[in-house]
Amino acid sequence: MKIAQLSPYMYPHLGGVESHVLELSKSLKKRGHEPVIITTRLEGTKKKEMVEGVPVIRVEPIAILLSTPIVPNVQKVLMDMDCDIIHAHSPPPLLDFFGVRAANKKDVPYVLTYHCDLEIPHTFGPLIVQLYQRTLGTYTVSKTDKIITTTHTYGATSRAVWYRDSEVIPNAVDAERFHPSNEPGDIRERLGIGEDEKMVLYVGRVVYHKGLEHLVKSAIYLDESVKYVIGGTGDFRPELEEIRDQNDLDDRVIFPGRIPNAELPMYYAAADVFVLPSVSRLEAFGIVALEAMASATPVVVSDIPGVREVITEGEHGLLSEPLNPENLAGKIRTILRNPQLAKQMGENGRKRVEEFLTWDIVAEQIEAVYEDMLDRSG
Repeated sequence: MKIAQLSPYMYPHLGGVESHVLELSKSLKKRGHEPVIITTRLEGTKKKEMVEGVPVIRVEPIAILLSTPIVPNVQKVLMDMDCDIIHAHSPPPLLDFFGVRAANKKDVPYVLTYHCDLEIPHTFGPLIVQLYQRTLGTYTVSKTDKIITTTHTYGATSRAVWYRDSEVIPNAVDAERFHPSNEPGDIRERLGIGEDEKMVLYVGRVVYHKGLEHLVKSAIYLDESVKYVIGGTGDFRPELEEIRDQNDLDDRVIFPGRIPNAELPMYYAAADVFVLPSVSRLEAFGIVALEAMASATPVVVSDIPGVREVITEGEHGLLSEPLNPENLAGKIRTILRNPQLAKQMGENGRKRVEEFLTWDIVAEQIEAVYEDMLDRSG
């Protein structure tokens, strides 16, 4: 099959959707298909190139407003392209709108993976989102042949897609790259974390909806031997540093900045527990939690729709109350004070990944959706 994957952004821009689209495309190529990623051209990128063996076509945007690329020429690119399936990924929106228009005109099956709801951090954000959902958003969903959501709870609670039958196919992880056999190297030494100290890890974008202020504040309720490592970049870091300084946590909360991709498995191996404290519907799954589980590192994740389905409470990790630093601290404490429990959760998490959440398994499920769409279209 020739498959056009529409992704609003792509590497070097980093994010969960970008990672999902690239890994899916690599897996589909391994299965004998011909995926092409169509995305927004950002400053300093080429119009056409190969990214990890996958062809990428970058289309010039006419503007990028509120982190949303406006790229109407995507429709023309698709109209001129020979493809059997068009598979879009949202959010940000609009690329999926231009994609569905092209698919309908070409009479090509159109699949939409709805990764999460829209949230715009702006005074008029809720109004803009509502206006979009009632117009272009509704049009896109109504004209889509098949919608994929990553969890049951998220799809059932999303106003954008809950009135449509959707296929639930989870996110996945590279279980060979993230593996219990990985060694931490000198990560703890570089971070200044001693042998007798514990390491609590977060990696990802350092942005407001990740709930990181509550993670930093949770350190107040834990022993001084517990060190927090918040890896990644983003515009929320100054506020987090201010919270750290105000609570005399200077030597306990560490910001190493952007973690090199090659070192990421080492960070999971070095950590005693991984925490995903997200508080927003912009977090619908949490791929970083899968990476930790694949590494056999126990996890604490927020008890919010979507994210809560990644684990079974008490088996692969623990659920924490969102917006509650003291409760979060209690969940971290439970894991750190019970080495046998932590070890069992790590092993269970790894087993769950191997059984349900590798890219070979997930790509096969998505491939089955494509084949069903082609069979229906004749």
